[in-house]
Amino acid sequence: MIEGPHNPGDLRDLIQTAQRIQTEVARVRDELSLKTAEGESGGGLVRCVVSGTGELLELSIDPMLPMLPPPSDLAQPNPDSVANRKMLEDLIVGAVNVALGRARELAKHEMAQVTGGLPMPPGMFGA
Repeated sequence: MIEGPHNPGDLRDLIQTAQRIQTEVARVRDELSLKTAEGESGGGLVRCVVSGTGELLELSIDPMLPMLPPPSDLAQPNPDSVANRKMLEDLIVGAVNVALGRARELAKHEMAQVTGGLPMPPGMFGA
């Protein structure tokens, strides 16, 4: 026989606690949208800023970085322009991944404060 709560008050308390946590999770999610995390790669040649919810907000490329040729020259790309393009793409991906990792850690820390460090199943309370 499976035993449940013997006191209806226990179930009511559990429901109230879950509702309180749900409200707090929504509040933290709103606050995370206002916080930012930064990432950079190439020793700062590429920098980006993401929100605490993982939205890319800013991307900047140092003017000293070798630039791609104008679009009219891309019909006959030379090996240098292909290498520059690949390097730029790699630096952008690297910077964005660093920033997103920091945003995930920020969100994890903020949510742990609400849940008391208890791991929440994915999708619980919309998180």
